[in-house]
Amino acid sequence: MRRPRRGIAPVVLAAGALALVLLPLIGLAQRTPWSTIGSALRQHDALLALRLSLECSLGALALSAVLGLPLAWVLARYRFPGRSLARAFITLPMVVPPVVGGIALLYAFGRRGFAGRWLYAWTGWRLPFTAGGAILAEAFVAMPFLVITAEAAFRSVDRGSEEAASTLGASPSYRFRRVTLPAVAPSLAAGAALCWARALGEFGATITFAGNFPGTTQTMPLAIYINIESGNDGIALALSLVLLGVSLVVLVALRDRWLGVT
Repeated sequence: MRRPRRGIAPVVLAAGALALVLLPLIGLAQRTPWSTIGSALRQHDALLALRLSLECSLGALALSAVLGLPLAWVLARYRFPGRSLARAFITLPMVVPPVVGGIALLYAFGRRGFAGRWLYAWTGWRLPFTAGGAILAEAFVAMPFLVITAEAAFRSVDRGSEEAASTLGASPSYRFRRVTLPAVAPSLAAGAALCWARALGEFGATITFAGNFPGTTQTMPLAIYINIESGNDGIALALSLVLLGVSLVVLVALRDRWLGVT
């Protein structure tokens, strides 16, 4: 039986798509001073940015989990008017330019913002241009990745197991801890990893809402930008490779969760 011809055009276009992604990475690797990358990462500015990025991204992940997981549960298990609109709003930061998100945060939580004004009056806290502001900006951009993953996981749980536990007298909290949570734990871990990686690489909302102050709000993406602008390519390239490596590890580790491939 004659095999159908597949054609060369799809192969050429696929190679072009792959080149579009790989060539910039090759350029980055080619320009990296590999012999001095260790010393670049040990410089004071780089260490500050690394530490602050880790602290802020983990803080953003914690905030996203505290607020996002209950929201994902409600979206998955409750029917209420405006649920589709709520889902649209929570995913909006995924498509809105981050700098627009930063401006929105500034007008909402700034000293003169409608929420920030009351927050400062009641607690004395101010979020703009602080590490707390960087955490809030990163959570704003990254939380949707956790919410949509968690909602899909909660929807996929076998409700029969939960109902069986209920007939045996298990309380709602016990059912969640011993039945639901173990079933969705791998998906929640995948969503948390995506959320953390997105928070780690956030730039636009952070620099707009939290500023760019070394040791306070200057995370790795901001440090890369400043060092490239000032001609200090060594630190910029070293930090770029750190972010690139983290992103690659997360995507490779989650490829079966995302794409269903091994």
